[in-house]
Amino acid sequence: MTKFEDIVEHIESLPPLSPVAFKLKELFRDGVENVNVLKLIRTIEADATLTANVLKFVNAPKYGFSKKISSVSQAVTLLGIEIIYGLVIDYAIHQKLQADISAYGITNIQFNDICHLQSSLLMQWFSKVDLRDALFLTPLALIMEVGKLIIAKEVKRKSFALKFRRGLGEAKDIQQYEYELFGTTSYYVSAILFEHWNIDDIFVEILKNLDFETKDKNHRIEYYCDILNVVRSAVNVKGILTEKSIKEAAYNVEMMGLSSATFLHVANRIKRSYEASKGLA
Repeated sequence: MTKFEDIVEHIESLPPLSPVAFKLKELFRDGVENVNVLKLIRTIEADATLTANVLKFVNAPKYGFSKKISSVSQAVTLLGIEIIYGLVIDYAIHQKLQADISAYGITNIQFNDICHLQSSLLMQWFSKVDLRDALFLTPLALIMEVGKLIIAKEVKRKSFALKFRRGLGEAKDIQQYEYELFGTTSYYVSAILFEHWNIDDIFVEILKNLDFETKDKNHRIEYYCDILNVVRSAVNVKGILTEKSIKEAAYNVEMMGLSSATFLHVANRIKRSYEASKGLA
């Protein structure tokens, strides 16, 4: 059976992120407000594959732009540098983590959908509450699930994927099930992975506190965790914007003292758009 130590050892063996990812991290080192936008655009454009992936993302139907976005500069202007940063880091991570996520009972395409839906839901919902916090957390929402790729890889390596998938299907709580098996959760694994790759210390701190309360946890971190918990309640491997998952997320919104009506309006709009894109409507 896979142990927490095996997961940590796996992470420590992973090679560094791409040079482009490190260049972008340097650009964001002094805060979003100090990013040189021209350098950001040129750094992305220097990698043809990365540029193609960014443009593919921004031209997705969910953004509904009336004209095709054909340049990185247009993408940055329309989506903002925070979201573009998240896309680049997401791309860099997935380059290094070539994993089969099927142990979680979903396909890699569905996993990608989950990551992007979580990010989209957070941005569209929380921008109505606090735009600055929404912009800050949206990149994290896009990449916070990557710990599941590490766990899925270890589960497959230890040859108990079928048992894991069956147990997950019967489990009421995803994080509790992960903890019972590995002594940790996939979000904490994401935090360790981000530490290994020196990705934003604040993102590491938030993810370490998402399922566990550390001694250094403060009110702001707790607030960020509550926001992410709403998003992962609505969109997760056991329910992608289902009636049940949206209802649970709306309850968590109410517990935060925020408007569940606003959240429900956004969540159901995204749900309709997603189902239409998949031919499920």
